Amino acid sequence: MSDSRVRVFVNAAPVDVERGATALECVRAWRDSEAEGVASGKRSITDSRGLAIAPASAAQAGSIYRTVGARGLERDE
Repeated sequence: MSDSRVRVFVNAAPVDVERGATALECVRAWRDSEAEGVASGKRSITDSRGLAIAPASAAQAGSIYRTVGARGLERDE
């Protein structure tokens, strides 16, 4: 992996993305259809603890994301 890429985890799968990628871009790198669900508001992104993550938030190396049904989650924008 080059210095311009970082490894994150989306639903337990390792994903390599460009440094500075957003949480939504990380999900899209894992599975495009899941990212579309987030973009449409049907799905949400959480961290490893289940806390909502804004799709536009910057990913850090080692970030852990999970996607969940959006019902009942409030995003911390």
